[in-house]
Amino acid sequence: MKSAAAGFYHSLCQLTRDITYRAGDAVCGLPDGVAAAAEILHGQTATGRKLMFVGNGASAAISSHMATDFWKTGGMRAVAFNDSSGLTCIGNDYGYAHLFEKPVEMFADPGDVLVAISSSGRSENILRAVSAARSRQCLVLTLSGFDPENPLASLGDGNFHVPVNSYGLVEVLHHSICHCLLDSIVATRRG
Repeated sequence: MKSAAAGFYHSLCQLTRDITYRAGDAVCGLPDGVAAAAEILHGQTATGRKLMFVGNGASAAISSHMATDFWKTGGMRAVAFNDSSGLTCIGNDYGYAHLFEKPVEMFADPGDVLVAISSSGRSENILRAVSAARSRQCLVLTLSGFDPENPLASLGDGNFHVPVNSYGLVEVLHHSICHCLLDSIVATRRG
């Protein structure tokens, strides 16, 4: 058991160094990526734009947690589209592929930011949410893992990628990236 824990945390530390951030053709590591992504989020929310978080499973839990932290701790308008009644309604009436697309179509305003979180980067409902956000002139920040060429990894204005095929490791690192973004923005605003 002890060696499993040591291996897990060793992997986390190594992966933290291997995370990439891509914006267009430019690729950098985690520190510069956090600075660039935080600048996007800070800039948009400082002008009254909102953040919209989407994700499935554990990524939905991260979305819900971070939307709350961004408005409670950061004073930024933020929402996660994972209310159980809304999800079952949209899933039943339109199909699971439209789960996040429909609320983005309804609630997104130009200049808002969609934060799309998917470990695999292949979830159809997340990809459709990105497309809907783009059609509403929103900015997009993505967090994905597994294959670096997954569809989600190139769809954002900024794209974090965790290069490992382990849900647990990808999810923990996605969550930590979101917290780091929030802490960076809050520190900037407090001067």
